[in-house]
Amino acid sequence: MAEFDQVKLLAARYRAASDRPYLAAALYSLTVVPTGAVSTMAVDRHWRCYVSPEFVAATSVPELAGVWIHELAHVLRDHHGRADRLTAADQRDRLRVNVAQDCEINDDLLADGLTLPEGRVEPAAFGLATGRLFEEYLLGLPPFTRGSDCGSGAHGVPGDWEIAGERGPGGVSTVEAEALRRHTAEAMRAHRRNRGSLPAGWQRWAEQILEPTVDWRRVLAGAVREAVAWAAGAVDYTYHRPSRRTGALRGVVLPSLRRPVPAVAIVVDTSGSMGEDDLAEALAEVTGVLRAVGVGGNRVSVLACDADVHTAARVTSAQQVNLAGGGGTDMRVGIRAALALPERPGVVIVLTDGHTPWPEAPSSARVIAALIGTAPPAPPAWVEAVRVGAG
Repeated sequence: MAEFDQVKLLAARYRAASDRPYLAAALYSLTVVPTGAVSTMAVDRHWRCYVSPEFVAATSVPELAGVWIHELAHVLRDHHGRADRLTAADQRDRLRVNVAQDCEINDDLLADGLTLPEGRVEPAAFGLATGRLFEEYLLGLPPFTRGSDCGSGAHGVPGDWEIAGERGPGGVSTVEAEALRRHTAEAMRAHRRNRGSLPAGWQRWAEQILEPTVDWRRVLAGAVREAVAWAAGAVDYTYHRPSRRTGALRGVVLPSLRRPVPAVAIVVDTSGSMGEDDLAEALAEVTGVLRAVGVGGNRVSVLACDADVHTAARVTSAQQVNLAGGGGTDMRVGIRAALALPERPGVVIVLTDGHTPWPEAPSSARVIAALIGTAPPAPPAWVEAVRVGAG
């Protein structure tokens, strides 16, 4: 193994931190671990940077500065955490995952004017567009039998040359890593405000850290579950199943309490301003959530409505819904029709772009508005609003 030129390596880190000061705190949080087990540089989940002495000897300081930022980008962008959420098959194909992650990083670094060693991975080498996330690149990449290994800080699979656990020498804890990500994102925002621009990938990453978006599906599912539980909370007495205390009273039959499954009405805005694909996706999510909480079969009615109600039917899946309509918009008509159904619903879910008049006062039913499209106007305060497709 060649003699480790630590001065050269640290000079490259100093150069990277000086040229891009918003990365300085994160760069100096990486702990250097010299090893002959890696061919270039790699990083583990706990921000330890494993460095090949041969690679340092053969690489210029500007190129080493670029590799420092490359390895830092893996842990800053939480590539290992995102890799943990891939399918099991993709997780096993760690080299392909690593190449996809390198594509996500390197297009930003090259756009930022950084110098990287020869043999670097770029999206164009695979006929892919720049500016994508690694999860998108993964779909367009073939399997790889060999390639660079950036460590568990990238693809998530620890190498046998890595130091185990965050409590080992130089490890950064999960809490510290989150603090470093936020500090770096704030420094990037200040840099943009005071000095200039950032590559699009870094800008998107910083915005996501500072103003995280929430998956509308989770928000919608939570709102529907809560509303159904609220409606089902009403109890009633029934003699179909006598109370267990009946046996203690001779000649007296006591009723038991029951928790009914609520009826649910879904009012679908089918006016001309609505996108059919968004509608179908939102409707599928709603019916899936209702089925998961035990509301299905003859307990769900779907009403297609623009300025009038066109269809009202009980359904068991989104595919059974006929999205008729295409005229003006007035969801008051659909909500009134829903509340006038033979079995009054406990929950009314309105799928709309929000460009509609609303009832002036709340009803006895819980009303949820799933707002579809960009910048929909807000409904009244008594309507629970979920932005569909936001983020």
